[in-house]
Amino acid sequence: MKFFWKYIFPLVFGLLAYFTIRLLTDSISGMKFWYRPFAINAIEIITSILTGYVLIWLVNRVLNYFDQQNRQSFTFQVFKKELFYVVVVSLLVQNAFLTTMAASTDDGLQWYDVADINIIPLFYTLIYYGVRRSVSFLNAYVESKVQLERVTNDHLQTELKFLKAQYHPHFLFNALNTIYFQMDENVQEAKKTVERFSELLRYQLYHQHKQISIGQETRYLESFIKVQQLRVAERLQLKVLFDRSLDNEMVYPLLFLPLVENAFKYVGGDLMIDIRLYREDDNIVFEVKNSVLHPEPPKGDGGIGLENLNRRLELLYPGKYNFRTKRDNDFYIAELKLALTYE
Repeated sequence: MKFFWKYIFPLVFGLLAYFTIRLLTDSISGMKFWYRPFAINAIEIITSILTGYVLIWLVNRVLNYFDQQNRQSFTFQVFKKELFYVVVVSLLVQNAFLTTMAASTDDGLQWYDVADINIIPLFYTLIYYGVRRSVSFLNAYVESKVQLERVTNDHLQTELKFLKAQYHPHFLFNALNTIYFQMDENVQEAKKTVERFSELLRYQLYHQHKQISIGQETRYLESFIKVQQLRVAERLQLKVLFDRSLDNEMVYPLLFLPLVENAFKYVGGDLMIDIRLYREDDNIVFEVKNSVLHPEPPKGDGGIGLENLNRRLELLYPGKYNFRTKRDNDFYIAELKLALTYE
């Protein structure tokens, strides 16, 4: 394509300008140029082709100059200035070559020769300029959109990392606190807790940015639940039901965890927790229900929190999720629905 615009197009430009001028001139004068001596026609054609190469080369130099001088912004004032230079270059070149040629052939330079020579090549030059600039503006627009999207994605990734990083200190504090009290009661159980804790931490560190299977996520939740059970009263009534037919579906990690963590953190009253994962139409539904003592579960004193979860859902599942919480008698219910997607 570069070869065409550099070597072929100026040839086409020169021939097109010549035959258009010849057609208009002959229509006015009544001359038929094909009856003229071949040498005269050859001289005019060669001169027109040469004009095309020189004119296109100079126009490209003007465009490149303005591109280099105005890389940051191409304002309307710059556009007017650039167009002015293109028009001046075109008029100078076409008069230097074509007007001189017309004055040296046939019956000399006529008024219609001057009109045609100044209008026709300029008209084609402006068309060329419009095509060149439209392509440049389109490429610049696409590049700016890609750059904007890249910056936006980088910003979102940074925000996601920050949101997930907020969770780790709270998780570490709870786990270490549990191990600390276990050391006084049962060293063997404390060792097992350390093993589970290391598995949980490894999962959080190495499954940060990519989707994983629900099977992996639920196995992580089961390990997390076992650690949490060590921190609550023995009379806790816990029900966990995960639909294993969903194991191969893909989700982003650590979205269900805040709901489970809140249930253990705020469980009260009859100490009942019910955790369910199931399919509903084309949605994955994760529901956590826990008995409460207070009218509303108090807000957390740190950690990821429900606001954090909401923001992550907006970033990862825009328009494809539904998250709600409600009070139902002595129970607090949190429900998260994610639309199943198939690529």
